[in-house]
Amino acid sequence: MSRDSMSRETREKNEAAFEEASLIADAMSNTGLDDFGDDEFREPFAVLTRSLREEAPLNDLGRHVLRARVVESLETRLKTRYWLKRHPEILEEEIEDPLVIVGLMRTGTTMLHRILASDPRNHAALWWETRFPAPDPGIDWSAPDPRIPPAQAEIAAILEADPRQASIHPWDALAPDEEIMLLEHSFLSHVPEAFVNIPTYRAWITEQDWTPAYVYLKKLLQSLQWQKRQRGIVRERWVLKTPGHLGYIDTLFSVFPGARVIQTHRDPLETVPSAASMNHSMWALYSDVEGNNEAGAQWQERLAWGTARCMASRQRHPADRFVDIWFRDAMRDPIGEIERAYETFGIGFDDAARAAMEKWRAENPREKRPPHVYSLEEYGLSEDGIRQAFAAYRERFIEPRSD
Repeated sequence: MSRDSMSRETREKNEAAFEEASLIADAMSNTGLDDFGDDEFREPFAVLTRSLREEAPLNDLGRHVLRARVVESLETRLKTRYWLKRHPEILEEEIEDPLVIVGLMRTGTTMLHRILASDPRNHAALWWETRFPAPDPGIDWSAPDPRIPPAQAEIAAILEADPRQASIHPWDALAPDEEIMLLEHSFLSHVPEAFVNIPTYRAWITEQDWTPAYVYLKKLLQSLQWQKRQRGIVRERWVLKTPGHLGYIDTLFSVFPGARVIQTHRDPLETVPSAASMNHSMWALYSDVEGNNEAGAQWQERLAWGTARCMASRQRHPADRFVDIWFRDAMRDPIGEIERAYETFGIGFDDAARAAMEKWRAENPREKRPPHVYSLEEYGLSEDGIRQAFAAYRERFIEPRSD
């Protein structure tokens, strides 16, 4: 939505909600802190808030939620800086050889991530940790973490406001989830465009070097690892998962030199309309403007962009840094596929890992959740358009396995 086509009421409410000085003042007031550390976040923060003021067709709920998330990201920076100054050893935490799951949305990444995370040797960021990665000063590490209840309340509110979300994603504040929400705190992420149509910010981040975002991601992972250590949780490696990493493999490897990638594959004819449905469901929740076709077009373009960049990156890095897992194989035998990946990466697959993974599968059958129903036509998509957008990818990874 352009500034000219936005209603005067919406524009005025947006301008009040996303005024930069007010957001920063609220974050400082809420935390009692004033040191943000370096200024690398300020340009993406300014572009995002300008786009939210001038373009976002938000309803009152959306405006409240987006403003709260921006303030929370500012608070995260303040509190992270607080802890780093008092415990500089946090930056000595080693994030060695993480396993990183990438792939188009709706390709089984969440299932594989949570099975991998059940291996007692692996760390993962839980949903509540990605939303609120920095604790308040004075936290008692021996007590239940006070960040968990607000995370659980937020998920309950999401599912109450839009029950369809239960069919789209297995929401659980205590379960492993995407570190894309950690990237969100750098103000360089795809999260805002998943909430609302903000074309200026979306176009701007596409052209940026995301190294600062990944450097900050590493800092937050070091902080989370240190926090886990305070609670007596020590593991060998991290397992990460975010479809958005598809477009940033070179940056990922630059910041995490030992990272190994599991890439999941499924025909875009199936994944793109599902991704459009998932993201439009958020747009519909936070905006009163119909945007089915725009959501479909944007997410087809974003996913094709990321896939093309990933394919180019794979030409620049050794093949043994990647393992490919196809959706149908993961659905049939996910543990067998993970065992194959471990073997490629030189990781032992022991009885404890197998038992934990089998236990997770038994306790988390997909049929517990309602089916996710959608169609191409709902989002202005066509099979021919998807085939054209993903032609090279489908030729390389899908068509040879279409038997």
